[in-house]
Amino acid sequence: MIALIDYGMGNLGSVDKALRRVGCEVEITSDPRVLERADGLVLPGVGAFDDCVAGLRKHGLDEPIKALIAAGKPFLGICLGLQMLFDGSEEGGRYPGLGVVPGRVVRFTHNLKIPQIGWNQIAIKQPAPHLEGVKEGSYVYFVHSYHCVPDDPAIVATTTDYGYEFCSAIWRDNIFATQFHPEKSQAVGLQILTNFKHLTDVTKN
Repeated sequence: MIALIDYGMGNLGSVDKALRRVGCEVEITSDPRVLERADGLVLPGVGAFDDCVAGLRKHGLDEPIKALIAAGKPFLGICLGLQMLFDGSEEGGRYPGLGVVPGRVVRFTHNLKIPQIGWNQIAIKQPAPHLEGVKEGSYVYFVHSYHCVPDDPAIVATTTDYGYEFCSAIWRDNIFATQFHPEKSQAVGLQILTNFKHLTDVTKN
């Protein structure tokens, strides 16, 4: 069972549909007890950084998520679900992030249109198991004005060029998180979700 974390924000419907399409049993939940018994966690997010972090804390989900990640449970973050893993963001600034991944989230500093909305390519920087079957230069779907800057460049799984090269996905141990939206990225996104399912199956067994 995959726990799709509901903290009052996020594109739950489209992520739920995509996970089910690749054969996942999904439970949309804001109950930490459900997160504990899940085989994997998916944290989606759309909107503003501060609002999303506040939603996690309001529902008492921030500490359970951190504890379960530390315990090795497979975790997939999507868009703001990536950004919230970091120490903080230039967007808002009222609340720190979860602090699971050292680094910051910054606004694009170029003259191109912001937010970036639409399809763009990924360059694969390390062979994360979540990217098995995904070709170099594949197109995925983005909607964002901010991007993450990890302190440790070794965790960068993919980069994308939009005015300059930025980190578009990270991988560290049981954590994989994307700035792009797998649930909106057609065959490439479904491959990533399928790989995540396989990893939760392996962990469960």
